[in-house]
Amino acid sequence: MNKARMAYFKNDDVLHLVISDEPEAGSVEVSPNITAELNVKGELIGIEILSASVFIRDSVLDSVQAKVLDLAEAKMA
Repeated sequence: MNKARMAYFKNDDVLHLVISDEPEAGSVEVSPNITAELNVKGELIGIEILSASVFIRDSVLDSVQAKVLDLAEAKMA
């Protein structure tokens, strides 16, 4: 079994998640700046995120903001 690992390339602001060491046979852009890497069977073997620092920041902020709003609404009820 392959061990998942992650690499961040600071100069390019790219985050690469490796799920499998299998060779990449293709890729699919799942959203702007996010590419899924696939093996010959079409299974996910990796993910590449461009502008990773912005993506992570925005994802965390959205998640935290949603939790805070949920807490505020629960407090008001």
